[in-house]
Amino acid sequence: MIVVKFGGHAMRDEDGGFSQAIAATLANGESVVVVHGGGPQIDKALSASGIESKFIGGFRYTSSQSFDVVERVLVSEVGQNLANNMRNAGLPAEAMSGRTLPTLIARQKKSLVDGTEAELGQVGDVVAVDVKEIKKILSDGKVPVVAPVAADEMSGKGLNVNADLAAAAIAGAMDASALIILTDVAGIYRNWPDAKSLISTITYKELAAMKSDFKEGMAPKVQAVLDAIDQGAKAVRIIDGTDSKNFVAALAGVGGTLVSA
Repeated sequence: MIVVKFGGHAMRDEDGGFSQAIAATLANGESVVVVHGGGPQIDKALSASGIESKFIGGFRYTSSQSFDVVERVLVSEVGQNLANNMRNAGLPAEAMSGRTLPTLIARQKKSLVDGTEAELGQVGDVVAVDVKEIKKILSDGKVPVVAPVAADEMSGKGLNVNADLAAAAIAGAMDASALIILTDVAGIYRNWPDAKSLISTITYKELAAMKSDFKEGMAPKVQAVLDAIDQGAKAVRIIDGTDSKNFVAALAGVGGTLVSA
């Protein structure tokens, strides 16, 4: 079982390279679950609605008004488009929301990765994953394409979940052999943004010791890596997902930053 977090250019899959790579993985007997983000699409939709995009410590501040936009974009647009693109490339896929059943159960997030208290609105930390819907889609021979929205554990209210952290929770719950996070940088940099400081391999213990060194958008990614391994994933690889060749290499166990348990 491999969990893939799609983001940025990868979600468009204009040349079909990502779908082809997943198809080859399925042909080798490995199952795949896709979790997607949608930052650029959400920014555009919020702007069109007259709502300013605001980030705190790498997390999107999500008011009740902006949550409605976030959920619509992730579930009805990005997820459906990604699944359609995969199907057009000959890969059976089915989009689903993390609120279905619900699959992702969360509580309102009250602090940043470094522990600083913060008011983030309708942003959630995943506290449990019900894998029934994911397993049903897999049993139908399809690739689940999961939108990272969750249901509050007490009220059922919708919560926006960082896609990296959602993917980490699903990877742990599914006992994944690997989580591959596709982003727009080459991996984890020891001294951001110095590309020469790219870390090729690192252990969970080593990364945990330097977690506080990472800021803004990289902080949730590093936390997601640690969470995934904490919750049962065997390894996590972060790669530059803007080129499908990098994804093919990652599926073969090469490239980016590999974090091992």
